[in-house]
Amino acid sequence: MAEHLLVVEDDATLRELLSASLRLAGFEVRAVSAGAEAMAAVRQERPDLIVLDVMLPDFDGFEVVRRLRGEGPPAAAGPPPVLFLTARDAAEDRIGGLTAGGDDYVTKPFNLEELILRIRAILRRTGGRQPDGRLVVGDLALDPEGRHVTRGGRTVPLSPTEFDLLRVLMEHAGRVLSKEQLLELVWRYDFGGDDSIVASYVSYLRRKVDAGEPKLIHTVRGTGYVLRRPPR
Repeated sequence: MAEHLLVVEDDATLRELLSASLRLAGFEVRAVSAGAEAMAAVRQERPDLIVLDVMLPDFDGFEVVRRLRGEGPPAAAGPPPVLFLTARDAAEDRIGGLTAGGDDYVTKPFNLEELILRIRAILRRTGGRQPDGRLVVGDLALDPEGRHVTRGGRTVPLSPTEFDLLRVLMEHAGRVLSKEQLLELVWRYDFGGDDSIVASYVSYLRRKVDAGEPKLIHTVRGTGYVLRRPPR
């Protein structure tokens, strides 16, 4: 499932250019033009990242993030990561953006390819990890410290190896991992070319995590396995 981006930009031409370019790069995009619209979109859809213009017609992007951080549920887990986008390039503006809670700061005019690379870098850093350290994909949540997993609020009992396999799949949600990569990341052991243990443990994990719908763990034939976010 493609990552969902919210683009907040009051310039209609730039908003359309950004939206089209990000869709071509493989993202799902919603675009709005003002701070109040941005806050409503975050509450409704919970995007994976916000590309947020600082200068907006109602209140600025810094204030959007401050308000999102100050809200109770459903934003209690913290707002999505934010990449500020602005024509203001003074050092105090950059500092203000990062202090407000931004994850990166890009000035206009910008290179689209660089912007996309920065977005991907933020998504890799943040993934589905919540401020309390939990990994969350859809209704599946994993607590690495307490080694506790729930699906739809129900506890999912896992063996240590099943837990480690699920953690790796969730940390790389949306990315296909080969059996060789999983052997290295989970077992950290050379089985002499025999990777059948991976298929066995993926099967065990599916019985416990994917007993209901929607299915999260998918086989990519001839390549490996991927844990995908459910359709919105």
